[in-house]
Amino acid sequence: MPPPKPLQIGGKSNEKDLPHDAEMPFIDHIEELRQRIIRSLIAVVIGSLLSLLFVRPLVRFLEAPAGSIHFLQLAPGEFLFVSFKVAAYSGLTFALPFIVYQGLAFVIPGLTRRERSLIAPAVAGSAILFLAGLFFAWWTLVPAALKFLISYGADVVEPFWSIERYLDFVLVLMLATGLSFQIPVLQLILGLLGIAKWEKMLSAWRWVVLIAALASAVITPSTDPITMSLLAGAITSLFLIGVGLVAIADQFKEEIHSSSDLPSKAKR
Repeated sequence: MPPPKPLQIGGKSNEKDLPHDAEMPFIDHIEELRQRIIRSLIAVVIGSLLSLLFVRPLVRFLEAPAGSIHFLQLAPGEFLFVSFKVAAYSGLTFALPFIVYQGLAFVIPGLTRRERSLIAPAVAGSAILFLAGLFFAWWTLVPAALKFLISYGADVVEPFWSIERYLDFVLVLMLATGLSFQIPVLQLILGLLGIAKWEKMLSAWRWVVLIAALASAVITPSTDPITMSLLAGAITSLFLIGVGLVAIADQFKEEIHSSSDLPSKAKR
């Protein structure tokens, strides 16, 4: 008796495209998710401990955009707690590529073999975009916000800032911007899983502009129009880039499916 033919999805998949992993019970999926979350947390802890060894250079680096502003320690041990906070943010930053990998590895069994080949570029792209978001915030958003905050009321008060409040401001702005730069990666994942098509994404551009404006107002603590406009423009541009990536991925899958159909048509 001949072996059964591989299952075809929508008449376009062949044996090479289908996932080769065996189906797992729901409990096993939950256990795998728990293990990957634990690994991600361990990576954050290790990154934080390593960052704690270099916390003073990190703090000086974060103080650079403030220029000649003097920072104060307003309570005993304030800088100690600030050091742990900076180390935690840095550990999360260093561990983010590993966290993204764990998330993508969790959905790998549901992807075809050719789609799995895009996992490594997705992880690399996520890391690059996150670093680009950090650089964009530190180089553009933070100086613009600080310039507005320093100039506003400069003739009334002399700026002496709490080191904890300042670093909270900078770290939250940088981390939020870095995470917002993950939009194209998220769109690509949704496209690969077939959850959303690029046409529907593009048709929702008006909502994206509105959401980008609202998000920039929430992310930027200074709420000055220049910083908000820069961040909103960056988020909208990243969304459009993500739409283009999903469109390219869809075209790539269509070419693969069409080429896989040629041998079967020739046999007929």
